[in-house]
Amino acid sequence: MRRPRDYDAEMKLLADKAKALQDRKLRELGQLVTATGADSLGVDVLAGVLVHAAATTDMVQREAWRTAGAAFFLRGKHADGAPKDTPRRAKVASAAEPAAGAAGAG
Repeated sequence: MRRPRDYDAEMKLLADKAKALQDRKLRELGQLVTATGADSLGVDVLAGVLVHAAATTDMVQREAWRTAGAAFFLRGKHADGAPKDTPRRAKVASAAEPAAGAAGAG
């Protein structure tokens, strides 16, 4: 005889996974803001830039932003894909947690 599935446990597991993914996404976004130096912008300015970027339908502009973003990520890596240990990256790594926490609190 087959054992019945525990749907409640499966749903709880899926909900926990979704929350963990959302937390990770939020943490990585905070780290990205810090790594790009955008944490020096005011919250209103940063929100305005993001709203404008999300509303833009100009594909040429979006492609330019995508290219700049890809270049940003490639600058921080060696040819083999390992992160470079530059002073800026070291500073960002040590400051990432308090800045990400402060951004989420406000």
